Amino acid sequence: MKLFFKIGVIFMALSFACSGEQSKKSQDNEVLELRERAHRLSKKFIITDGHIDLPYRMANKGFMSRNSVEDVSIETMGDFDYPKAKMGGLDAPFMSIYVPAALQKSGGAKVFADSLIDMVGRLSEAFPNLFAPAGTPSEVKENFEKALISLPLGMENGAPIESDLANVKYFFDRGIRYITLTHSLDNEICDSSYDTSEDTWDGLSPFGEQVVQEMNKWGIMIDVSHISDKAFYDIMNLTQAPVIASHSSCRKFTPGFMRNMNDDMIKLLAEKEGVIQINFGSSFLSKTSQDQFSEIKTSLEEYRAAEGLSENDSTYVAYAAQYLIDMDPFEEIKTVADHIDHVVAIAGIDYVGLGSDFDGVGNSLPKGLKDVSMYPNLIYELLMRGYSDEDIEKICSHNVFRVWEETLRVASKIQTL
Repeated sequence: MKLFFKIGVIFMALSFACSGEQSKKSQDNEVLELRERAHRLSKKFIITDGHIDLPYRMANKGFMSRNSVEDVSIETMGDFDYPKAKMGGLDAPFMSIYVPAALQKSGGAKVFADSLIDMVGRLSEAFPNLFAPAGTPSEVKENFEKALISLPLGMENGAPIESDLANVKYFFDRGIRYITLTHSLDNEICDSSYDTSEDTWDGLSPFGEQVVQEMNKWGIMIDVSHISDKAFYDIMNLTQAPVIASHSSCRKFTPGFMRNMNDDMIKLLAEKEGVIQINFGSSFLSKTSQDQFSEIKTSLEEYRAAEGLSENDSTYVAYAAQYLIDMDPFEEIKTVADHIDHVVAIAGIDYVGLGSDFDGVGNSLPKGLKDVSMYPNLIYELLMRGYSDEDIEKICSHNVFRVWEETLRVASKIQTL
């Protein structure tokens, strides 16, 4: 009897082991199938990203002359290039024409913006089989059918308008399809979320009201990223077209961080048929990461002072890179998905998109979302959470295209009055 009992116990143990192994294989197969589905969807659907800082990256590398351009047809050290974009399924990255706030005081904002627009134009000229300009969603779709990556333009900071309303149409004619009204400092248009010590206009300036109306007239999307809360509400009371937040996240996860949008703002944005495009930077995603980056910054400043090193010193650069790895302040992909979940929960699936800020937030991107090759990882996470293919398409591009098309429709209506 004892022998039969032992044999029975062994048989049961082997059965449980086999069952566990089969269960693990089944789970592994499900994960693999879902990852393959995510990859297929990244190629099937048009992916647009509201904010890619490639132009300023190229400017910093010295590609400002008329005949020069960074070779992004090959793999680079940056977040964006053609091989990475094709791998990730990115089809319409809005090229950020970023104009530093310092130029508001020194002058030259318009000239600088023009130089970056020219630079993006040279990409399409240098690599006509890879990139093409796009001024409408229809043009993006046409480029997509030709396997070309569209390069629509968004101007980050309205400073290049330079007190001249005629410059709104000027920049539309130059290809600009959204304008982030300000950046890190209050300007002539409105107050900045970062410049809390000034509050120059208590929201939108009288000139800013005219700018909003001109943007409605010519079909330029109004981008409410970077602006103060009061400026946001002023715009929402004035604009005839829906607006975008091209690279902002949810303030719920970063209490006190005015650069992100609070729940009431997101709800109003949705009521007016707008879209918030989630920023991927870790400090935009969680208070924990913000605090860690702040502590790291202080520690690195103390290290530089103690060692007598500059920020560009090779010894410091190497030390800082390793210190970041050791401290690990980076968020996970799931946190980006948490922000998307939150917008969907309080406003709906039709009002959220992607605005990574690749090449703009430095070494602060989440694990698994370090460059433009990694959108399928985010799609996989959303599929894991039960998002449908239709939901994914809305997040990838449909929601933004709706706002873009409506902005152009409103402009056409205004122009015919």
